[in-house]
Amino acid sequence: MPAYDQTLTRVETYFDKTATQTWERLTSDAPVSKVRETVRKGRDEMRATMLDTLGDVRGKRILDAGCGAGQMTHELALRGAEVVAVDISPSLVDIARKRLPDNLHHQVTFGSGDMLSPDLGEFDHVVAMDSLIYYTAPDIGSAVSTLFQRTSGKIVFTVAPRTPFLMTFFTAGKLFPRSDRSPVMIPHAPKRLAGHIDGDLRSVKRVSSGFYISECLEAVQ
Repeated sequence: MPAYDQTLTRVETYFDKTATQTWERLTSDAPVSKVRETVRKGRDEMRATMLDTLGDVRGKRILDAGCGAGQMTHELALRGAEVVAVDISPSLVDIARKRLPDNLHHQVTFGSGDMLSPDLGEFDHVVAMDSLIYYTAPDIGSAVSTLFQRTSGKIVFTVAPRTPFLMTFFTAGKLFPRSDRSPVMIPHAPKRLAGHIDGDLRSVKRVSSGFYISECLEAVQ
């Protein structure tokens, strides 16, 4: 998947070299700007939505694909799941590991690298919050298909929806690229994306909070 690999490299560079401190602050209780506060609120709502979609996770082995600073990992472990928390950014994985309470460490295996690696093993469910938002529809479809080979239950993930607001930013990002710009989100219409998914794709909920706009999708075989 050459396109996937190229995007993965850009995402790794951004989150591990450029934006680590920004994301560390955003995912903490530290004061942030009003704009970032809306992003934090939106991410909290989306995380709760995805957890509700997974349902009872006690005793389940779950891949937190793109775990970032570990908020989803923490919540899954609190609910009794056995979590494999993986992110392309070693710096963010270190933050997630340090933040996790000692009494939950026995339930979590941390790793840095590609969330699609077969070395991660098999899972009951996969959750991927905002970790596929930079990829094309064919790459998302391929990623979901790869994960389905080792997942018996749900794959719950988010995409940037095709709203006028996000399409404006996407178009501007393509017209005026900058070397220091974060990876550009690619908006998707769930109905069109479904044509690239081997399985059933259901739209769960769209969360819109200021500059955070994301749509939760559930894929099952």
